[in-house]
Amino acid sequence: MQPENSPYYPLVSIITVNYNNTAVTCELMASLQQNSYPNMEVIVVDNASKEDPTDALKGYAGVQLIKSEENRGFAGGNNLGIKAAKGEYLFLVNNDTEFTDGLIEGLLEVFRDYPDAGVASPKFHYFFQPGTIEYAGYRQVDMFTGRNSMIGCREPDQGQYDAVSETHYAHGGGMMISARALEKVGLMPEVYFLYYEEFDWCEQFKRHGYKVYYQYKSLIYHKESMTTGKNSPLKTYYITRNRILFMRRNVKLPSRAFFMAYLVLFTIPKNTLQFMLKKEKVHLKAFWNGIFWNLKHLKKVNACVV
Repeated sequence: MQPENSPYYPLVSIITVNYNNTAVTCELMASLQQNSYPNMEVIVVDNASKEDPTDALKGYAGVQLIKSEENRGFAGGNNLGIKAAKGEYLFLVNNDTEFTDGLIEGLLEVFRDYPDAGVASPKFHYFFQPGTIEYAGYRQVDMFTGRNSMIGCREPDQGQYDAVSETHYAHGGGMMISARALEKVGLMPEVYFLYYEEFDWCEQFKRHGYKVYYQYKSLIYHKESMTTGKNSPLKTYYITRNRILFMRRNVKLPSRAFFMAYLVLFTIPKNTLQFMLKKEKVHLKAFWNGIFWNLKHLKKVNACVV
């Protein structure tokens, strides 16, 4: 039984997904070992990597390894971890991040101070550019272009975003979720596989009456695109496919019609021409495959809004 007036440390489940990046995952585990928060469980989901991470992770106390027989993507891998988690709060974090001390405490403070909080993300700095902001919140997805941007991205951190604030979306690389809210909202949508799933999920949290917050007091370092690569055809395919998918699922008419018109009249011709001029045939193919996927699945995707 908790002594009266003693600090309360709710159980926090740290969940990360590994895919052929065991060394990077171990660096995250090492940073966790230096974290002072006293009540957390650590779950690593391996997404059918070619390299077995079991032996490498044995050196880190208390790590629970879940091995998937297939690559379930970002959402599917995280969902396996979520199902196994016992925490009052779940912190989904990319394996290419490293913790700073006080990270967890700051995020928990958001849930303590804001009863409507469903999701909270920390401030992100680029690991290889110390002192440079990657994320201090997200701007809303533009209803015409289907694009958005991170607040503060690539700016030197001079304290200009040092205020807890509501934001449109959490950063998929580090998002803490209340287990109570998760019971109402459900798991991360696996139809995305990679990219945009956290945006869709945040929209679902908001439709259930919860808000998404940015916590400046919590800092995490991000090595960025260690699994997919910064400019890979895989990324081109899923960014294209899922941008359209997100708009189909989350934007009401007539805005959705304006987006489709912008896509057909501007985005497709512009990107096609750019890939052709750069002689990036693989990216051109990936781009068009992303478009064709949506055409093939017009009736199979359940829209969240009408």
